[in-house]
Amino acid sequence: MPKKAREGNDSSGLLHYLYGPGKRDEHTNPHMVASWDDPYVKDPARSPDMTISDLALLLDAPVYALRRKKPPDHVYHVAVRNAPEDRLLTDEEWARVAREMMHASGIAPHGDDEACRWVAVRHADDHIHIVATLARQDGRQPRLRQDILNMHAAARRFEVEFGLRRLTSGDKTARKWPKTGEKEKGIRRGLSEPAREVLQRTVREAAAVAVSDADFFGRLAASGLRVKQRVAPDGNVTGYSVALPGDRDGGQVPVWFPGTRLAPDLSLPRVRERWSGPLVNAAVTPADAWREAAERVRAAAGQLGAGGLHQGAGDVAALGDLIVTAAVVSPYLVRSQMRKAAYEYERASRAPAARQMEGQARHLYRESTQTLTRSASSVGRNDTAAALGFLLALVTAVEASRRWHQAQEFRVQADAAGRAGRLLHEAVEVSVGANAARDYKPRPKRAGARKGAGRRVGMTPEARPMIGAVQEALPAHAGEILADPAWPALRARLVEVEEAGEDPGEVLAAVAARRELGSAGSVAEVLVWRLYGWQRQRGSSADVSGSDTTAAPAGGTGRSVPARTKGTPSPTRRPPGEEQERRGPKRGR
Repeated sequence: MPKKAREGNDSSGLLHYLYGPGKRDEHTNPHMVASWDDPYVKDPARSPDMTISDLALLLDAPVYALRRKKPPDHVYHVAVRNAPEDRLLTDEEWARVAREMMHASGIAPHGDDEACRWVAVRHADDHIHIVATLARQDGRQPRLRQDILNMHAAARRFEVEFGLRRLTSGDKTARKWPKTGEKEKGIRRGLSEPAREVLQRTVREAAAVAVSDADFFGRLAASGLRVKQRVAPDGNVTGYSVALPGDRDGGQVPVWFPGTRLAPDLSLPRVRERWSGPLVNAAVTPADAWREAAERVRAAAGQLGAGGLHQGAGDVAALGDLIVTAAVVSPYLVRSQMRKAAYEYERASRAPAARQMEGQARHLYRESTQTLTRSASSVGRNDTAAALGFLLALVTAVEASRRWHQAQEFRVQADAAGRAGRLLHEAVEVSVGANAARDYKPRPKRAGARKGAGRRVGMTPEARPMIGAVQEALPAHAGEILADPAWPALRARLVEVEEAGEDPGEVLAAVAARRELGSAGSVAEVLVWRLYGWQRQRGSSADVSGSDTTAAPAGGTGRSVPARTKGTPSPTRRPPGEEQERRGPKRGR
């Protein structure tokens, strides 16, 4: 993703920073990967005949040779960065990217020997910096019409060619990401995330459930944020800004973020769209909250976009608010997956260029949101059995939204809905496992059997492959499970179950019997998440106590963490947020 920085006038200072250690020694092996005159421009990091100051003079030479007045800000600076999950590109690949970006921007079109001078410097694995001077070597001005849009288009082509995460640009639905300075400030303050991220999440949670201006601003204030309203001369509120307590700039002035700088749908006019329809009446008893919400979500899933392709924008927006609210009030066992699903679905809740908000499903989703807000927070928050039906309905709704986005060729929104759907599937399977553990009644074991089980605890996982347990508990699926890439993850879970003193075959049969497996894309992966829910409900495994580190099954969210520290390394990970969820959620999350 290319990101254009503000133009400046100090080529030497910028190059010294890029080649230097960084503000906190974060730069590693700074070196040049490409330039305007390869291979004749030498790299200051690798040639004793070239210094950084010399390179800056070469870059600036066409600027100082201008007969007309030198432009006040002649330094053009672009950073091009990979997504965290992308593979590392080689220097040769980054050189191709740099040349294409300079061509797309108009700085140095291919085959133009009189174009602007530029260099590309790499001082980290995941990005490069391109520095150019805004004066062509023939004295003319460069043509930079729509430079950043053209560079984004070039980036999309490289994402396909290099097999990277495919992003999008130009539809004005992307959230506002924290800037580098904001991230660094958060680290200095010892925060787990930048202030902008906290504000985005808190404002979105308030907007999802608010029913009026007063309700919205009251919820923001109650959440602990500083709130400032923008009032027009006629007395109407036309906007707002929020600040995190303690977040100040160098002059000790609070750092305010207008809603529109947090996300496109958090400006005050877009927030007000949420309560522009008829007043929602969602009065149900707390005990019926999950069931009532599930019924409405199922009905809404069948109506999403029913009025036509362009009448679903309000539907998907209301579904996004529902997932945000459900993540706040969901049972603690699945709250981690729910929060991640809300985060992933956020982009899918914003349909580009589709502003007809009164879709047929929108009212039902709003009713479900208000039902959970008014009822589920007071009872049943830790009842995974009650919430399971709602989670299943939510999976259906998210899949319907994905199909709607695909029908309109909103690729990035469809991908976001797909990622959210996978996380909701995980939440469903965790709930299934927890419910199985709650109802489980183990068969009485003989003393000798228990003694034998105790002797096996010290053996390695290789000595206990658990193949027999799988073949006995699930004979119809055993072959498929043992050939699945997620089988090592499942075996690790079964080992933990046995170490907790329970029969792995009985437990596996119990979680498998709770819900059909025929529709699962990966039976082994589904069983891993069910066993995780089992362990969390029983509170009896090392995974729950925090003495071990495991990972998600293959095909989960795709984020890796350190492998297990004892026995054979497992390709699994601890489901995200486990340790925090054991202590309960933080306020405002």
